[in-house]
Formats: sequence, structure tokens, C-alpha cells
Amino acid sequence: MNKFKRSLRKRFPSIRSDETIDYKNTSLLRRFVSEQGKILSRRVNRLTSKQQRSVAIGVKRARILALLPFSSNEN
Repeated sequence: MNKFKRSLRKRFPSIRSDETIDYKNTSLLRRFVSEQGKILSRRVNRLTSKQQRSVAIGVKRARILALLPFSSNEN
């Protein structure tokens, strides 16, 4: 018997075809960043490797230009 069962449901992509991953598109990039300001993993984001790399580059560029915060330390 199989220990692991895969779900057979269709996974919908988290990025639409008309959306471009760019450091200026902060509303899109915020979807891939956690509450603490960390970039979420590829599994959580449901992205391809290529998309995850471009999201990471975009988030890092947006952080440097102060469009996104480096961290969100709310005490």
C-alpha cells in the first residue's frame, strides 16, 4: 500500500499570465512575502523554479529601493 496519497485536484497558478514579476509591482510581490517579511517557499507560493527566482530578485530589489520593508518587527 502507498503511504503517501497525492491530491488529484488541479492546482491553479498563483500568477496570472498578464501579470509580470517586477520590483515595481509591489502589490504582486507582497503576496509572496510572509507577515514577518520573509520570502515564502516555492511550495507555499505554488510557483515554478523560474518564477520563484524572479520573485526573489524582485523582492530583493524592492527592499533595496525601500518599496518593501526588510522585516516587519511589530512589538
